[in-house]
Amino acid sequence: MPKITPFLWFDHQAEDAARFYTSIFKNSKIGRILRYSEGVAKATGQPAGSVLTIEFEIEGQKFVALNGGPQFKFNESVSFVVNCETQEEVDYFWEKLTADGGEESACGWLTDKFGLSWQVVPTVLIDMLHDEDSEKSERVTKAMLQMKKIDIKTLKEAYEQ
Repeated sequence: MPKITPFLWFDHQAEDAARFYTSIFKNSKIGRILRYSEGVAKATGQPAGSVLTIEFEIEGQKFVALNGGPQFKFNESVSFVVNCETQEEVDYFWEKLTADGGEESACGWLTDKFGLSWQVVPTVLIDMLHDEDSEKSERVTKAMLQMKKIDIKTLKEAYEQ
């Protein structure tokens, strides 16, 4: 078991979310599922036999999703970064993660249909932002701030001006 595992609190969509995420990422799988027993269901108000927790893995990162009820919601203060090598990858993950009610935000950020925040980031952006030439990184930053989904071609044009 890894030392740290992200633990995601859902109202009642933990299994749907785990299946959604594992359908998007190629190197992923569903793990163990723990269901509410009669006693725990009674104490929590959740249906007996429904999913309590579901373990899943994406690209070697283990997660646990919990059906804990409506008390807590996701917000943008925590997000998961998807590092992409190509524009095709950026486009793929952007389309999949915003599907069925997800929302685009700014600078490569989005919120999926479950309310979880993601950043779909081309790795070349990080390299350009860390360039020792501050004028180049400044131009890239200004270009990025105008974007929702990151466009590598536009970033490269700003970088090479």
